[in-house]
Amino acid sequence: MRYLMLSKAGDRAPDEQLFADMARFVEELTAEGVLLATGGLDPVGTRVASTSGEVTITDGPFTEAKEAVAGFALIEVRTKEEAIEIARRFRRVIGDGEGMMHQVFGP
Repeated sequence: MRYLMLSKAGDRAPDEQLFADMARFVEELTAEGVLLATGGLDPVGTRVASTSGEVTITDGPFTEAKEAVAGFALIEVRTKEEAIEIARRFRRVIGDGEGMMHQVFGP
């Protein structure tokens, strides 16, 4: 089962300790064989919408900075419970904040 884990920007400002802690966490997940991809996201973004075949492109920002999705991880695990445990571990590293987790369907 694959899960896309999204993290909103938190109150903690990135510092050297956070980068070191996250690097260790990424190494652990990679060694466990569950991390497929990870990265930070541009807080501004671009919206792509279509109506009756006409495509409209609108540059952001669209949300307050604290509501923007700041990063993602794509993981592959056997159960939802394993994904939840990884999310718990992530929160222990990153600190207070909020995110979302979605199962990814398809091949």
